[in-house]
Amino acid sequence: MQAAEAGLSLVDRIAQLKAQGIHSVLAQFTDLHGVPKGKLVPVVRLAEWVESGAGFAGPSIWGTGLPRMGARSEYMGRVVPESLQPLPFMPGVAHAVCDGFAGGQALDTCSRQVLKAQLSQLAARGWTLWVGVEPEFFLFSASGGQAGQPAGDPLDQLSKPSYDLKSIHRQQALLEDLRSCLTQLGFDILQIDHEDANDQYELNYRFTDALTAADRYQLFKLSAHAIAQRHGQVFSAMPKPRADSPGSGLHFHLSITDAAGRAVMAQPSGVGGLSSVGNQFVAGLLGHADALAALCAPTVNSYKRLAVSDSRSGTTWSPVWKAMGTNNRTCLVRTVDGRIEWRLPDPSCNIYLAIAATLAAGLDGIDRGLPPVVAHEEDLYSAFAAGLPTPDMLPRDLHDALVALQDDELLRQATGRSVCEQFLAMKWPEWRAYAQHVSTWEHEQYFSLY
Repeated sequence: MQAAEAGLSLVDRIAQLKAQGIHSVLAQFTDLHGVPKGKLVPVVRLAEWVESGAGFAGPSIWGTGLPRMGARSEYMGRVVPESLQPLPFMPGVAHAVCDGFAGGQALDTCSRQVLKAQLSQLAARGWTLWVGVEPEFFLFSASGGQAGQPAGDPLDQLSKPSYDLKSIHRQQALLEDLRSCLTQLGFDILQIDHEDANDQYELNYRFTDALTAADRYQLFKLSAHAIAQRHGQVFSAMPKPRADSPGSGLHFHLSITDAAGRAVMAQPSGVGGLSSVGNQFVAGLLGHADALAALCAPTVNSYKRLAVSDSRSGTTWSPVWKAMGTNNRTCLVRTVDGRIEWRLPDPSCNIYLAIAATLAAGLDGIDRGLPPVVAHEEDLYSAFAAGLPTPDMLPRDLHDALVALQDDELLRQATGRSVCEQFLAMKWPEWRAYAQHVSTWEHEQYFSLY
């Protein structure tokens, strides 16, 4: 992202922002659900926000685990000065990412701090993690009907709508506003296309280091929500808003370089184009996949996407099998050009926590020297339909994923015990509420039958 100029003092940076007409800073952090939160603070007191942080009531934020009183009851969001940049859709306001602190210490339940801690362990090896994310999302009308259900483009009705240019044309004003906004925020846009469901789009931008990738995705969502609203629409990162259509993923493209810039996990002659280290990383992902599902696909709705189901388009890309394949989109791990595409995450995840846990699992595979993973070159959906043997599947619902995380002591320890405990404490009530909910489908099936 467009950072404060190198070597510029904070006093000079404040003067520069004021000269640009900036009067306030949107100090933004991320709660454990992965939702951007924050407040507006005056730019003239930026030094205070950087050194001490903007204060928030800790128990009012999902997943902090902070008490209602005492020195550690305040969540202090310390502004990361290099993240400051004007927000195109909020004139006079600059956006800033915050790190969570409490009682003067880095907060171990702040997901950004969790990712930073994981990356520091990687840096100790002389390695850098690079992440490219692929945001998929829906655009719905903001008026009429149940929230999120009315079509954003009523004419978007093709049964196989991938790459539909007519819909792109009809949504051009919104998409152009989004492209322009993100470009001003320093995103290197690679492509925008219509995805495989009606009203579904994908916007890709260039990969970056892992922490910047997480920060940038949160800024993307913040921007997309605001711009969609400006156009009378709703941006939705719900994984599976329609039962008969494909859902939205948030695939991670992962690669690691050493201190000399050499690719650690790539080897053209290796299985799947991976080196032995890369293959061990994949083995770690697949070995911890059940527990990772809870953190990468963290909602009840996530498992409506992660299912072998029919699609109106006739195609589904749901990665339900714990397998690796060379350019094989039916596998959980797809290898392409010497990098790993981790297809489990969806856009409802906390991206900081999802990347941190993914990295922890992959490094565990390396550290334990797990045996090579066999690459599956067959279409696993076709094999499944034909009754042929297939790899094990991911958990079928959030309950089983939470149990897997609860039982995976190694992953919880490696990712961060405190944050995983808070995550589980937050998610179990969500599952119980869903399990006790009586749906319209149940009424339709059973109300008059018995």
